[in-house]
Amino acid sequence: MQKYSYWNNKSVTVVTLPNLICIFVENKNDKMKDIDLSACPICSTLKIENQEDFLLDLKCTIKAYPKNELIIRQGDVCDALYMLMSGSVKTEMITENGSLLGIEIIKAPRPLAPAFLFSDNNHFPVDVTTLEEVEIMRIPKEEIMRLMMTNPDFMKQFLTHNSNRTQFLTNRLQLLSIKTIKGKLAHFLLEQVIDNRKTFTLNRNQTEMADFFGVARPSLARSLSEMVQDGIISINKKEFTIMDTKRLRDLLV
Repeated sequence: MQKYSYWNNKSVTVVTLPNLICIFVENKNDKMKDIDLSACPICSTLKIENQEDFLLDLKCTIKAYPKNELIIRQGDVCDALYMLMSGSVKTEMITENGSLLGIEIIKAPRPLAPAFLFSDNNHFPVDVTTLEEVEIMRIPKEEIMRLMMTNPDFMKQFLTHNSNRTQFLTNRLQLLSIKTIKGKLAHFLLEQVIDNRKTFTLNRNQTEMADFFGVARPSLARSLSEMVQDGIISINKKEFTIMDTKRLRDLLV
């Protein structure tokens, strides 16, 4: 166990246990928040004998942000790995015509735009706004390079995560290439089906979904209503059920 002091004078305790890495962040009321770093996609396969080296020798800073704060602007230089340790954020992109396009909602623990850290054009491609109180860990680029050289598991997971993010962006481009709102909805809803379970809960309201698709909210609401009336889907608050998979797929054309 070891304590650190960071940007905002918070006391941070790192604890490593078998199959578990935790960071405890002391808040204003002197209570400690438990953060399981082993759930992070770039840290999940760290060897147990390397956990202390990874965390106790880590050169980093942690800062807290309140709800609804813009913490990263599109175009900001990405000169460090920003790790979302607690809470959730939304990412949005301002298009050339000035409209706002929602990209995704990210929940902790997750790195933010890690692929751009080593890019020649290392600027954040999106705005990042907090949806609740969050903690962000900032790890300098030089420290990430050191970790990669001394910890092959970390390097492998870092590369794997970036490859997976490329797949996400490919799916995002496919969605944006679909011209009709119902087609976009069909693509999005079919992606939510796991193990043939046709009922699922979405973590977005209609306004957030409209931003995600880059369309007006009334148009999205009208399309959803028509799909329900046509018996293609059913909606109960945030719970969606696909009633007719074939007709839903036909909307992709």
